[in-house]
Amino acid sequence: MKNIYKFFGVLAIACSLSCTHQDKAVFVNGESKGNTETTDALTAQKVILELGPGFNLGNTFETNIHTATFASVKPIIDLYKTAGMKHVRIPTTWMDRFTDKLADANGNINLQNARFIELVKVIDYALSQNMYVILNTHHESWLKDNYDGSEAFDTKFKTLWTGIATHFKDHSKKLIFEVLNEPEGNLGELDGSGPFPDPTNATALAYTRKVNKIGYDAIRATGGNNTTRIIMVGLNGQGNALNIANVYPDKASLPGAGTDNYISIQVHTYNPWAFCGETGSNAAFPGTSFIETGIQNVKIQSVKLNVPIHYGEFGVGRSSNAGERNTDIVRGFYRTIAKTTIAQSMSYSVWDDRGWFALINTAGTSFTNNIVPNMLQ
Repeated sequence: MKNIYKFFGVLAIACSLSCTHQDKAVFVNGESKGNTETTDALTAQKVILELGPGFNLGNTFETNIHTATFASVKPIIDLYKTAGMKHVRIPTTWMDRFTDKLADANGNINLQNARFIELVKVIDYALSQNMYVILNTHHESWLKDNYDGSEAFDTKFKTLWTGIATHFKDHSKKLIFEVLNEPEGNLGELDGSGPFPDPTNATALAYTRKVNKIGYDAIRATGGNNTTRIIMVGLNGQGNALNIANVYPDKASLPGAGTDNYISIQVHTYNPWAFCGETGSNAAFPGTSFIETGIQNVKIQSVKLNVPIHYGEFGVGRSSNAGERNTDIVRGFYRTIAKTTIAQSMSYSVWDDRGWFALINTAGTSFTNNIVPNMLQ
């Protein structure tokens, strides 16, 4: 998530599907003991239906604010699962933000890094609870702010995803890979601020497609379960859902050229920022119909591409006036997005950073402001 104005939209078709498969990991004392999978490959359309409601494990493995250990995260997963959440998105920064980076300057991941070991424990535990897990590359400013289309950047990003995908290639297909969170910077900054181009810039659009394809190709090339693992690709302008038709105007523009049934598009929304942003105000609430219309607009392009949509982030934050979050207006905003996306055959991961956008207390043992229970009613 980035603290600037964002827009979103979504689906308009309700459907139901019964999927029969079993996919569990044996998990003992913080270690995975292997996965069993007794199912044919699940397409993205089916998986998005099964993903349903989920949450973000924010400010943990992508930003060094909360403790990134299995022991500290387990209560959070348990709390959300008990409430009815079916998946967890784990934002993860590999080559930025931390002193002890998960990957070196060339993109080679360090399997012995203590934080990586804890990350694997968290992933395996969530899978053992029969939850889906979305793993991504998150801030990665080294790439987004400096990308120039050159082989040097392409090789590093390919190496990074080859390492990640290789390590997890035999993991359950309930593990989903998200190529790059919120393509931005040289890939297209929402407001065209600073030295960065607008997201409608032709070069920025080409860069976004190219980077997504590099990660996609690297994952597929590792084989194993990655041959049909679900891969999510994002939109530039910080994941702005409004950009879906610009980034992917037709099937041919997609990784796999529209022939891959195991790909999904992830979008984000903090729209309007005057309401959703941490410096926003409840006075800027746009109304329920505004939210629903945005969802329907994204659905139009989703149908055209025949690619399902996942809302990877949304929320309302306050750096001050925190009491505004404990209101029916804010609870209604969350509930409208949650209910509308699910009704339109999408899935969502609500943003929770245990900070400005907190949905739980810092310890991860209880919900705050009754937002999550209200969403899931």
